[in-house]
Amino acid sequence: MEKSPLQIARSSYQPKLPGVFKKDVLLVEGEATQSVADQEDIQKLFPNTYGMPLVTFKEGERKEYPQVNVGVILSGGQAPGGHNVISGLFDGLKKLNPNNRLFGFLGGPSGLVDHKYIELTKDIVDDYRNTGGFDIIGSGRTKLEETEQFDKGIEICQELGIKAIVIIGGDDSNTNACVLAEYYLKKKTGIQVIGCPKTIDGDLKNDMIETSFGFDTACKVYSELIGNIQRDANSAKKYWHFIRLMGRSASHITLECALQSQPNICIVSEEVEAKNMTLNDVVDYIVKVVVDRANHGLNFGTVLIPEGLIEFIPAMKKLIAELNDLLADNEEFNALETNDEKRQYVKAKLTPESRVVYSDLPKGIARQLTLDRDPHGNVQVSLIETEKLLIEMAAKKLAILKGEGVYKGKFSTISHFFGYEGRCAIPSNFDADYCYSLGYTAAVLISEGKTGYMSSVRNLTAPAEQWIAGGVPITMMMNMERRNGKMKPVIQKALVRLDGAPFKYYVAHRDDWASYSQTYIYPGPIQYFGPAEVCDLPTHTLMLEQGKMK
Repeated sequence: MEKSPLQIARSSYQPKLPGVFKKDVLLVEGEATQSVADQEDIQKLFPNTYGMPLVTFKEGERKEYPQVNVGVILSGGQAPGGHNVISGLFDGLKKLNPNNRLFGFLGGPSGLVDHKYIELTKDIVDDYRNTGGFDIIGSGRTKLEETEQFDKGIEICQELGIKAIVIIGGDDSNTNACVLAEYYLKKKTGIQVIGCPKTIDGDLKNDMIETSFGFDTACKVYSELIGNIQRDANSAKKYWHFIRLMGRSASHITLECALQSQPNICIVSEEVEAKNMTLNDVVDYIVKVVVDRANHGLNFGTVLIPEGLIEFIPAMKKLIAELNDLLADNEEFNALETNDEKRQYVKAKLTPESRVVYSDLPKGIARQLTLDRDPHGNVQVSLIETEKLLIEMAAKKLAILKGEGVYKGKFSTISHFFGYEGRCAIPSNFDADYCYSLGYTAAVLISEGKTGYMSSVRNLTAPAEQWIAGGVPITMMMNMERRNGKMKPVIQKALVRLDGAPFKYYVAHRDDWASYSQTYIYPGPIQYFGPAEVCDLPTHTLMLEQGKMK
C-alpha cells in the first residue's frame, strides 16, 4: 500500500488513554439504571439486560484474564476514527491476554450473517492506525433484527470460538447490538455484545455519552471549507453561498460549524420546529439579512442549512406524511403521463393546508417530493436540495422587493452540499484519542464479562489523562418510537437543545454575525502537530456544554 507523507507521519502517532488504563484496573458497579422513557415496555422487551448498573474503572490489583476471541463489526455510515476504535480494541485485548484474537466481519453486519471475516493481526491493524475510513473491513447497513440472523451469528461464533462481538455504529446499530445481546443471553450462548457510539451527526449523546466519535473531525473539516468560502466571499464581495450540511435528524453539525466559523446565517431545524415556522418564515428571515447587508454595501454572505430542515417545518412534515400515504402503491397516479397531470392530481387529493404548501413550492422541488421515493414508498428527504429551494424562493421575494424599491443590492448565489467530504477524513487528535479509548474500554468490558453495554468515555474537555472510562447499559438510552407503522425500541436521538449553552451562545451572537463580515472566522485545516491548545481542542459544543468556554 502506497502512503502519503502525512500517512507515514500519522502512523507513528500514539493515541492517549485515560490515566486509569496505565495501571491494572478494577471494575466498579454503580446503581441500577432504567430507560429514559417507556420503562415498562422496554423492560418487557429486554428482561435480561434491563436495569443493569453503570460501570466505571479504578486502580486495582493485577488479575489474570482468560483467553477470548472477539469479533468486530463496522455498521452504518463511515465516521472518522473507526480504525482507531479497532486499534484500541486490539491493543486492549492483547494487553489483557496476549493470546486473545480479534476477527473482523466483512461488509458490516452482513458479514456476521454470511460468515465473511478475516482475522485482524498486528500487521493489518498497524496499517490502519490513525487513518480515516472503514476500509479495514468495510461497513454496511444490514439490520440485525431477525432470529434467523442471530442464529447464523451463533454458528460462526461457535466455529471461530468467538465469545464477544463489538458493534461500532450509531443509534440504530447500537439498538441492534442490544437486541442481539438480549437474545444471546436468553439462549445462554455465552456470547457477549458491546457497542461503540459512532455518528458524525452528533445525535447519539446523553449524560453518559458526551459525544459520538467522528463528530469532532467532520465538523473541523466542514468548518475549514466554510472558512475558505467566507474568505473568498469577503475577497470577491459578490456571492451568497448557501451551504447544506449533513444531519437529517438533528442540527448539531450545522450549529457546531456556525460556532467555529461564524457565518451570517445559520438555520437550526429544532428552532424552526419549536417556533412553528413555515418555509416562507425561514425564507423571510434570510431575505431580511440579505437586504440589511445590501443596505450596508455587503452583497455577499454565507448561509448554513441542516440537511433535515424540511422535516422540521411542521407544515412540510404534514405535507410529506400526506404524500407518503397518498402515493404508496398508487397505480392511478403512476399511470399519469406528464408531470403537470401528476401535480394537478396531487393538489386535488391534499388537504387544503397541505395544498397551499405544495402549490407554493418551486416545481422542481414539488416534483422531487412526488417522484423520488425510497423502496418503502416514502419521500427521500435527504435527496431534496434544500439549499437550492431556499435560493429560488429568496430570489423571488428579493425581486419583488427590488421592484418596490426596498432592495437595491445584487443576489448572486452559489450552492454547496458538504457531506462525504467529512465522513472519512483522517481523524483529529481528539477523535484519534477518543476512538482509541473507546476501543480499549470495550476490551476491558469484554474481559470483565459485560454484555449489553456501550463503551463510554467521559470528561472529554479535560486532558485525556483525566477522562473517565466505563460502560453504560444500552437499555438506559432507549425509548419506544413508531417505525414503519410499528412501535419499536430505539436509542433516543439527541436533538439540539434550545435551552443548552451552545444554542444560547449562537443566539447571543447571531445578530452581529449577520450584520458584519469582520466576524468571520477561518478555522483552517485540522492541525495534527503543534501546540495542544491548537491541535487537541474538543468541539465548541462540548466546551460550552461543560462551561469551559464563554
